[in-house]
Amino acid sequence: MYVKDKDGKYTTDLSTGWDVKKQALDNAWDDIKERTEEARIAVKNGEKSPIYYFMELRLMDFPVLSGYTGFWAFTIKRHMKPNVFKSLSEKKLAIYAKAFEISVEDLKNFKGSLEVDSRQQ
Repeated sequence: MYVKDKDGKYTTDLSTGWDVKKQALDNAWDDIKERTEEARIAVKNGEKSPIYYFMELRLMDFPVLSGYTGFWAFTIKRHMKPNVFKSLSEKKLAIYAKAFEISVEDLKNFKGSLEVDSRQQ
């Protein structure tokens, strides 16, 4: 990036605003990591289905996931309940797996372990 030096001449260097931008990006990524970890723990504790975790991991929200799957947002919220998730058809699981770019088996068998997480990133 071109910036002015102390003599007013243009030179290549990082702008003074770069530190602010970098800090903002670092904070955003920290927030994402925290949300993903909270989702992983919720799945591990049986509070949410794996759909919740993979939605966070893939940086999706309800409208985005709805667009990929064709399911209404309220349906996705319902599928995040572990007891509802267990009863989903293979066809619906395949739709979610495709959206998350994982296998149906990884989706069905994710219990909050970090082993699948590290393969997915």
